[in-house]
Amino acid sequence: MLVPLFVAGGELHAVLTRRRQDLRRHAGEISFPGGRRDDADSDLISTALREAHEEIGLDPAGVHVVGALTPTPTFVTGYAVYPFVGLIEPGQRWSPSAREVAEVLELPLRAVAASHARRRLIRRGVPIRTDVYEVGGALIWGATARIVAELLDRLSDH
Repeated sequence: MLVPLFVAGGELHAVLTRRRQDLRRHAGEISFPGGRRDDADSDLISTALREAHEEIGLDPAGVHVVGALTPTPTFVTGYAVYPFVGLIEPGQRWSPSAREVAEVLELPLRAVAASHARRRLIRRGVPIRTDVYEVGGALIWGATARIVAELLDRLSDH
């Protein structure tokens, strides 16, 4: 998974996607671009860059990978997500994958951090109490919220 970041107007922004509602897994959820490793991928960074290109049209040559965050499990589907942080130029023209992505979101991290809350959600009929971030109607929860929390924590250390 790629965590694309850029600076615009003096503020750090993250690029996320809203997944299509008709997907089998994680339908309608907010996530960073990413997906499964292909045999042709030389490593997980290559996977992250390829998936970001496929999902939102981000040119891999325009990404400066600056590090990795902790691998994060998804509880419902049992995936292990390996997030890599990449710096990109602002003002990108996105080409969302019609098969997977409903919307590309550019969210200022300051607004994301300020929106943190603990909330009770119902998922598959089961109530859960979890950390969430909500900016402009985009509800970030689950593995994506855990990745955002680590990102914000690491950024606050600098």
